[in-house]
Amino acid sequence: MKKITIIGAGNVGAHAAVSAATLELGSIILLDQNADLAKGKALDITQSMALFHNDIVVTGTGDYQDTAGSDIVIITAGVSRKPGMSRDDLLEINANIVVSIVKQVVEYSPNCILIIVTNPINTMVQLAYETSGFSKERVIGMAGILDGGRFKYYIAKELNVGASEVTTMVLGDHGELMVPLEDHCQVSGQPIAELMSRERIESIVHKVQHAGSVIVNLLKTGSAYFAPGLAVIQIAKAIIRDEHKTLPCAVYLEGEYGVDGSFVGVPVVLGRDGIEKIVEIHLSEKESEAFNISVAHIKQRTNELKQKRV
Repeated sequence: MKKITIIGAGNVGAHAAVSAATLELGSIILLDQNADLAKGKALDITQSMALFHNDIVVTGTGDYQDTAGSDIVIITAGVSRKPGMSRDDLLEINANIVVSIVKQVVEYSPNCILIIVTNPINTMVQLAYETSGFSKERVIGMAGILDGGRFKYYIAKELNVGASEVTTMVLGDHGELMVPLEDHCQVSGQPIAELMSRERIESIVHKVQHAGSVIVNLLKTGSAYFAPGLAVIQIAKAIIRDEHKTLPCAVYLEGEYGVDGSFVGVPVVLGRDGIEKIVEIHLSEKESEAFNISVAHIKQRTNELKQKRV
């Protein structure tokens, strides 16, 4: 049985644990600096699984020794956004948290695959990569799956169809400069450009780019957690079950899409060893321009963090 550790027993981490347990992906460790919080939520989740006739046990802890030998480690710990904040506002404080966590993960699970959820994701996953010393195939950022799900929701709502009928792809940064690919969005195989006007499409793209902020402003005390918790487990499932599935993730590029040395959201094939292949898809001139702007923002933010940490 595979061992999955989720670090951070806040809302995102807890819902990731629920999703992993529901899918029976393996033994699950939920770790938090507040050990009682982790133990309480783990006990609640395990008892809820009994209602599904599901034998998965979630173990709560505050001790990294309990995570030893994990196959997958998901990092959700960090400060979440409040109204008026962007993901970039979390940069420095979450960087310190991620570095501290990754060092302990490497000590106890040196062969694991790391999946980063902490914001701003593209910069945090770069930091985790550099801190861990892991190969690029074993360090992954969750972003495009969540953004793609939001894109599906808005398209489905606009056209009054089921979200399962919609296919989407979102590249670039996980933020307001993300790039929802209009030309790669279809409903039952039909391009959305044939189903709605340019103005309606542009309105939906804007909604997707700001979808997280809408939830932050409504909640007032935090950010989204149901969808992010499920999204990251889609990555874990593809790896654990060796699905060879194509999903958009933040990964280290070395020349692909004209980018070298940065973690950027692009489609990849996932299997038991992590990233098996980076999939390069054709971008229109408009999409390529937006993608390059998004990449430039990622690089700027990452460089700012490096300067602060010197």
